[in-house]
Amino acid sequence: MAPAPPQSNRSPSPSQPSGKSEVSDLKLQLRQLAGSRAPGTDDSKRDLYKKVISNMTIGIDVSSLFGEMVMCSATSDIVLKKMCYLYVGNYAKVNPDLALLTINFLQRDCKDQDPMIRGLALRSLCSLRVANLVEYLVGPLGSGLKDNNSYVRTVAVIGVLKLYHISASTCIDADFPETLKHLMLNDQDTQVVANCLSALQEIWTLESTTSEEAARERETLHSKPIVYYLLNRIKEFSEWAQCLVMELVAKYIPSDNSEIFDIMNLLEDRLQHANGAVVLATTKVFLHLTLSMADVHQQVYERIKAPLLTQVSSGSPEQSYAILSHLHLLVMRAPYIFSLDYKHFYCQYNEPSYVKKLKLEMLTAVANESNTYEIVTELCEYAANVDIPIARESIRAVGKIALQQYDVNAIVDRLLQFLEMEKDYVTSEALVLVKDLLRKYPQWSQDCIAVVGNISSNNVQEPKAKAALIWMLGEYSQDMHDAPYVLESLVENWDEEHSAEVRLHLLTAVMKCFFKRPPETQKALGAALAAGLADFHQDVHDRALFYYRLLQYNVSVAESVVNPPKQAVSVFADTQSSEVKDRIFDEFNSLSVVYQKPSYMFTDKEHRGTFEFADELGNLSISAESGDSVVPVQRVEANDKDLLLSTTEKDDVRDTGSNGSAYNAPSYNGSAPSAASQPLADLAFSSTSMTSQAPASGLAIDDLLGLDFSVGTVTTPSPPPLTLNPKAVLDPGTFQQKWRQLPISLSEEYSLSPLAIASLTAPNALLRHMQGHSIQCIASGGQSPNFKFFFFAQKAEETSIYLVECIINTSSAKSQIKIKADDQSSSRAFSTLFQSALSKFGLP
Repeated sequence: MAPAPPQSNRSPSPSQPSGKSEVSDLKLQLRQLAGSRAPGTDDSKRDLYKKVISNMTIGIDVSSLFGEMVMCSATSDIVLKKMCYLYVGNYAKVNPDLALLTINFLQRDCKDQDPMIRGLALRSLCSLRVANLVEYLVGPLGSGLKDNNSYVRTVAVIGVLKLYHISASTCIDADFPETLKHLMLNDQDTQVVANCLSALQEIWTLESTTSEEAARERETLHSKPIVYYLLNRIKEFSEWAQCLVMELVAKYIPSDNSEIFDIMNLLEDRLQHANGAVVLATTKVFLHLTLSMADVHQQVYERIKAPLLTQVSSGSPEQSYAILSHLHLLVMRAPYIFSLDYKHFYCQYNEPSYVKKLKLEMLTAVANESNTYEIVTELCEYAANVDIPIARESIRAVGKIALQQYDVNAIVDRLLQFLEMEKDYVTSEALVLVKDLLRKYPQWSQDCIAVVGNISSNNVQEPKAKAALIWMLGEYSQDMHDAPYVLESLVENWDEEHSAEVRLHLLTAVMKCFFKRPPETQKALGAALAAGLADFHQDVHDRALFYYRLLQYNVSVAESVVNPPKQAVSVFADTQSSEVKDRIFDEFNSLSVVYQKPSYMFTDKEHRGTFEFADELGNLSISAESGDSVVPVQRVEANDKDLLLSTTEKDDVRDTGSNGSAYNAPSYNGSAPSAASQPLADLAFSSTSMTSQAPASGLAIDDLLGLDFSVGTVTTPSPPPLTLNPKAVLDPGTFQQKWRQLPISLSEEYSLSPLAIASLTAPNALLRHMQGHSIQCIASGGQSPNFKFFFFAQKAEETSIYLVECIINTSSAKSQIKIKADDQSSSRAFSTLFQSALSKFGLP
């Protein structure tokens, strides 16, 4: 006889049953207990139910136990009832056929003697959310609304709202809204009243779009009798209900000032409530009621200040952040009222970084002549903080205070001390702020330049900081002895500089330096223009070409364009308009304040996350008779992982042989003879047009700057040998199928002009433009700064199709292109044609 196999000590995986028979064993055990009334049966059922719920929770399909679970529900044990209802609610949503099995026992439980079971059964019955079972809900809901137990009535009110979302017509026909209104005004239980108010607000708001009667009923909620009835019972309500009532009161329009004061006196003690939500809701009522009363409105700020500051220091970091966000909004509207309380906004060592960052913004806002020294002193302590992001924010805060014209002398000294701290991140942030200070206070240039001149450009790596340093080198090159040579070394390392922003600043700085110190900068300017003309980034190339043509036309004109006399900047643009700030204030005590943006910007469909896509593109075809009209484009709204790829997925394939320009870049010739001794006035040329070039003038400027054209004149490349069908038609299903089957032929990145970015306020503008170039759009989606488009085109007189995924980022002015084609040999020609069409977008 063979020995028994050794038993394994390994425990079964918690994410799956230990064997195929486990669910079968559970089913058998449940069936044996279904009709048993022996002592201890309920305890056995509990153990089995726990196993079933545990398996269901970790994703194991136990729907085959549905019948047995329903049979075992015939018990008075409330714990078993709850677990059974949880199981039923989970599987009824995904399997409506199984839901039919639950109707009888749920309806029976709705009539149970125990009010807890009645309420739980009614809640589970309404949570099935199966449209063809709504007829079974009306009776139990009607009985529940009249139940003598408040818990059952509370559940029934929310059940009416669930019924409305399943079948609005059934809910309205049963006259449930009128029943809820009666309960709201007559029920003794405040939770029932609050649930009625919440349900009615939602039902009548949705119904008001199609029904005038519902619109009138919604307005009735804001009438004086209902508002006063709720206010007189405010202390009986729960904290959530109090917030709900005060949200209603905030929309109420009092008839006179005495009524405003009556409401405020009634709610005065709510400001002392321990719950932050109640304090914020009361604050909103006070602020909105007194908007038309300037003096009283200011007194309200003084009154609400202490309760809000108390809430900041008495709650969790998350609660503190929520309250601080609202305080920040109030500080921005009335900074002088909080100017004496600035110490409340000092950062504590144990606070999370998001709270510290918000406090720094508030310190910046409350700074004035009387407290600037103390605030800046505190901020400078943070600059040495081990938390680098907070150190950066503190330096920016010091700079913002300086731009507000408060005690500038001391602040400039502090910023210059930052430059000498020899910490990379401190130096980078300080350079950016010194640049802004010099734009507003040019009189400080001598002191600032003396310190900035000692900073090596090799030690500055961050693009914004390096761009700021280069700006100062160009703007104050006459005062910085080494400026031409520093700029020359930067130009020599042009190819190693990855930031387009830095390269753009470098072009301008070299031009400015050339006008002030031409002999020393001539070589660097020639090299910079040559490198810029050969740059793959469209903006850099265009600026280099613009400067080159300006110099060809007239050097004096070029100087007046590039380096004109400048006036000090008096005011820097705010990031938020006053209209947006007012909209946020109107939505006080909501997520709008925390997000610092109006609700429509994160709730409306067109403003949601980067992309939200639909499973299918839908039945959309592009008719041949569309003409010049905009092609009806299917919005991309879903989660198609194969078709609609993420914006972060991109290939580094670039066509280095073409920079997207119609011009050949001149190459720099380092051996060109020096012309530094030639006066600038002699460099004026007689061209009457910047686009027409005289050969003599071209040679003169090229020789001066050491440039050498390999081709004598600027040439325009011949158009690509590809013609597209202007009336191409492709249905979405075929597009989707081809996109999944075809490999990517080309993956490229293009740069867009500022005019194109400015024109891309809505996708339709680009769709109309590309249609004019025989490139049709089949789907689009996204929001600023990311837009996503799917285009297709067809070869003329052929069936070959080109498919394009185009992702445009308006912040970086870049477009990522993926092309798939039936005929991959012509993909490059189509890419050139597509790029040409895209480059013309936005041009007049």
